[in-house]
Amino acid sequence: MPDSSLDQPEGAKETLASHVYDRLRQDIISVVIEPGEKLHIRSLCERFDVGLSPMREALSRLSTEGLVAQSDHRGFAVAPMGEQDLVDLTRARCWLNELAIRKSIARGDAAWEEQVVLAFHRLSRTPRFEPGQEQERSPKWEIAHRNFHSSLISASGSERIQQYCEHLFDSSERYRHVGRKAGVKGANRDKEHRALMEAVVARDADEAARLITAHFERTAELVRQVLRELKR
Repeated sequence: MPDSSLDQPEGAKETLASHVYDRLRQDIISVVIEPGEKLHIRSLCERFDVGLSPMREALSRLSTEGLVAQSDHRGFAVAPMGEQDLVDLTRARCWLNELAIRKSIARGDAAWEEQVVLAFHRLSRTPRFEPGQEQERSPKWEIAHRNFHSSLISASGSERIQQYCEHLFDSSERYRHVGRKAGVKGANRDKEHRALMEAVVARDADEAARLITAHFERTAELVRQVLRELKR
C-alpha cells in the first residue's frame, strides 16, 4: 500500500494520526479490540483509510501509554491483561493519586475547590446508562467520571504526575470494561465519589488519600474475581 500521507502537509498528517489514535485508543480501552490481539498495520490503514505514517504514529503513541505492546520481530499488539498486571496497576494508581490528591489539597485554592464540587455535581446528575441500554455506560457519564477524577488532582502542581495518573486511568478502564461485560456493577460508587468530594472540601488530606485508595482497590478486587473466573 503506498503511503498517501507522504503527499500531505505535516499538520494534516498529525491530524490524521490524532484521529486514528483517538479511535484506536477508545476501541482498546472499551475492549472492542481484545487484549493480546495483533494489530496489522496495513489492515488498520484500510479500516481507517489512512496511510502508513499516521498509523505508525498513532500506534507508537499508544505504545508509550502502555495500551499497545511493540516488538521488533512481531510488530504491534494490544497490551495483554492479567491479574498480576491489575495488581501492579492498582498499586501504582493508589500511590500516585494519593500523592497528587495530598498536594492538591495543600496547594489548591478556592477556584480549585469549586472545580471539584462542580465536577462532582455534573457526575452525580449524569445518568450512568442510556435509556434502555443497561449494559453500556453512557459516553456522557464516562466523560463526567474522568473529569471528576482529574479535578481531584488538578492542583497538584505537577503536570507529569497528572499525565501519569491519566495514563493509569486509561489502563484501569480496560479492566473495568472487562468487569462490565461480565455484569459486575459497583453498588457504592456514587457514595464513594461524594465522600471524596466532601473530604477535599474539608481539606482532610488523610481521609481523601484513604478514600481514593479504597475506591481503586474495591473496583480492582471486583475485576480480579472476574479474571479468576475467566481462567477456569
